[in-house]
Amino acid sequence: MNLKAIQNAITSKAGRQVLRVQKHSPTILFAAGVVGIVATVVLASRATLKMDEVLTDASEDLEKIQEALQHDNYDEEDARKDTIVIYARYGARIAKMYAPAIVVGIASVAALTGSHVILSRRNIALTAAYAALDKGFREYRDRVREAYGDEREAELRYGTCTADIVEETETGPVVRTITRPAGASIYARFFDETCSSWQKSPMHNQLFIQCQQNYANDMLRARGHVFLNEVYDMLGMDRSPAGAVVGWIKSDNNYIDFGVFNDRGNKGTRFVVGDDRSVLLDFNVDGVIYDKI
Repeated sequence: MNLKAIQNAITSKAGRQVLRVQKHSPTILFAAGVVGIVATVVLASRATLKMDEVLTDASEDLEKIQEALQHDNYDEEDARKDTIVIYARYGARIAKMYAPAIVVGIASVAALTGSHVILSRRNIALTAAYAALDKGFREYRDRVREAYGDEREAELRYGTCTADIVEETETGPVVRTITRPAGASIYARFFDETCSSWQKSPMHNQLFIQCQQNYANDMLRARGHVFLNEVYDMLGMDRSPAGAVVGWIKSDNNYIDFGVFNDRGNKGTRFVVGDDRSVLLDFNVDGVIYDKI
């Protein structure tokens, strides 16, 4: 291996290490800030333990000034000048004692602030990227819907499944094959026994979901926005990273729908009629709303 290849290998490895440090810089800065705060408290406590000695020495020097005033060759002006000197001397001594704690404290606050700033910038960038991706996907769906229609767009988006149904006709039973969307969006969740609000009674679950959907719409009209994670909370479901930025924004004819009556292979109809106690909820979110509030 020649010298140039060695240099390139070293440079490449060093570049990867720098990138790793940059990637984990918020964690590193936060940890350094926490350690620094603890160190600041320790240093300040150690300096405070020495304060009694400093204050005692300062009091003794001030008492000497008062005693010197009893002599004819020492007047009030001399006492004032010496008092200023004593305050300056012991003030500098106290400042020197607390200087390490102050420096470490400032550095710790700077590290914590730097961690927060880096994370805030990354969140803004990720939200913008997610919003751009969501916008592009919606525009793509609109073009597909315009070219092929709503049903075909749903088939392409969710996939399809087929089922045979038997229809009674005048000439006898006829088997007919139907095709319907089979999938769900990435925000869909099962409302089942894993949810804290789920009950064994189908009637209770139906009423609960309907009430939560109504409450979510009331919140949307009253507050102007609802995050998906807030709806997850209402239903006793775990939150998701996407749920922190997507949701609904109040607008004309906009509403929150849990998709209970949309039978996309999730047996929504069986749930509605009481045959099933669980159901797949597919939420009609507007997309990223974090940057629109």
